[in-house]
Amino acid sequence: MASTGRERTVPSGRKPTKKSLPAESVREFRSLFDKAKKALDDQGRTITAAKWGVYAFYDYDGEPIYVGQTNERLATRLNRHLTNQRTDAVAMRILDIFEVAELEVWPLWDLEDTPKKRDDSVAFEKARSILDAHEYSAYLRAIRNSKFGAILNEKIPPVHSEISLPPSHRFTLISEDTRIERGHPDVRIARRAETIARLAAVAHERGEVSAGLRRVLVIQAVRLAYKAAERFKYTEGQPAPNPDAISVEGLIGSVLYPSSDEGAGE
Repeated sequence: MASTGRERTVPSGRKPTKKSLPAESVREFRSLFDKAKKALDDQGRTITAAKWGVYAFYDYDGEPIYVGQTNERLATRLNRHLTNQRTDAVAMRILDIFEVAELEVWPLWDLEDTPKKRDDSVAFEKARSILDAHEYSAYLRAIRNSKFGAILNEKIPPVHSEISLPPSHRFTLISEDTRIERGHPDVRIARRAETIARLAAVAHERGEVSAGLRRVLVIQAVRLAYKAAERFKYTEGQPAPNPDAISVEGLIGSVLYPSSDEGAGE
């Protein structure tokens, strides 16, 4: 019998490999993510091998959705978000991996030789301040580039004077086929509604959650409302709605400064 190309769902007498178990879309995402992690810069350095750096995630519309930093190696931190899903942002249902279509990273090679904190706390804290400044500047950039003027960080990065960011590297993590399938407005509306329900359940079940998490819940609701309105306008043959119709700042205040119960960004 000719093969249909479908994945087996009944035992074949052989134990499948772990890599063959995820759905095709997951395998594709991880393959493109692995490619990004192996990418070299113009000096032959593996970009995500940098120990210190800043990163950002973008959705299917190119909308910035999350900014973070690391001093444990970019690849390690990104793995925790996108593969192992062992970060607070993912575990608390704040960041939906399904929505991540692109990745941007800013490796900070000048900090590569920073000693560990236990060896030289002064040098380490100086480097940490530089890292914080880069993260906050990337955060401000994301806020400016967001049609909603807000992204999904539970913790707003430590406030610093804005600085010029070094050259970044941006990678696509989905194929065109996946973009067509997952990027369909009805799919994204349903997914965002599910994400909000999960995030609201976290707030309900834990009870005592951060103000930042509740802020993200509002921002996710705005993102859902806009996508649903955009779809409605399209079906009516009308132009897309103005994102300014919903004022995030009017709903939750400024997103440029941490609230009283927030610490440094993740």
